[in-house]
Amino acid sequence: MKLIYHDGYDLNLGAHVFPSQKYRLIHDRLSSQLASQNDDGYDFLAPEPATDEDLLLVHGRGWITRLKQGTLHDEELQRLEIPSSQKMADAFCLAAGGTTLAARCALRDTAAFNVGGGFHHAFPNHGEGFCAIHDVAVAIRKLQQEQLIERALVVDVDVHQGNGTAAIFANDESVFTLSIHQFNNYPYFKPPSDIDVHLEDGVGDEEYLERLDQAVERALSRFDPQLLMYVAGADPYKEDQLGGLALTIEGLMERDRLVFSIAHNRKIPICVTLAGGYARRVEDTVTIHVNTAECLAACVK
Repeated sequence: MKLIYHDGYDLNLGAHVFPSQKYRLIHDRLSSQLASQNDDGYDFLAPEPATDEDLLLVHGRGWITRLKQGTLHDEELQRLEIPSSQKMADAFCLAAGGTTLAARCALRDTAAFNVGGGFHHAFPNHGEGFCAIHDVAVAIRKLQQEQLIERALVVDVDVHQGNGTAAIFANDESVFTLSIHQFNNYPYFKPPSDIDVHLEDGVGDEEYLERLDQAVERALSRFDPQLLMYVAGADPYKEDQLGGLALTIEGLMERDRLVFSIAHNRKIPICVTLAGGYARRVEDTVTIHVNTAECLAACVK
């Protein structure tokens, strides 16, 4: 299985609730575990940044220019909620290239894992909630442009609704969007996905898994995807600082196994991106993301 990673994924946010150093920590943990297991079934690949032409498949030229030149307006920065820098802009372009590469690998090899990406709050002409470039949308549009796929399913299990995803693919019959999230949480205006599962505060493992299972089966009864884009947020975790659900680490692993097994049994290639994770202990966020990689590898062996 291909693992996509670049040292440039770190958004270099400094002291921020978004621990963007997690990408390096996940890479290091996976590298260490693979070495200890003498597992040669994994390969780390480094992506190239998405080109402007690729970004323009989703985003407006003005937004891309201002982001790259560091000339975002004050209100745009307030909405984005992270400081502007060249390294930040470069990281988002790398993440979009990484998700596109992971999607290509998934089509060829059944599954692939981008140790980054999942920036599901980005809109065509602005960023929100730590997300400036919608890497998942860029990857889907690039693969559609190249006629590698026609149809993609996005399953978003971040604690926050994928509002950018819903807006970008609204009324687009080639992309089906599913988001399961805490209702009483950011974003407070939620454009409708094809399926939205709005969860009450404090939902734990049992109810979450039951409702996720129902939603994925309902999506697949209505839509026949050639690729599953899985936005694997770690923030439904009970100790997350920006979440209000109550999933355990074991429940999050079962969440991943559930979706991966359904897709694999139907022979749908799986591309994973990471999205959010803000646990009080960064080590917990890293563990949750590493577990997702291990669940994917185990499912497709």
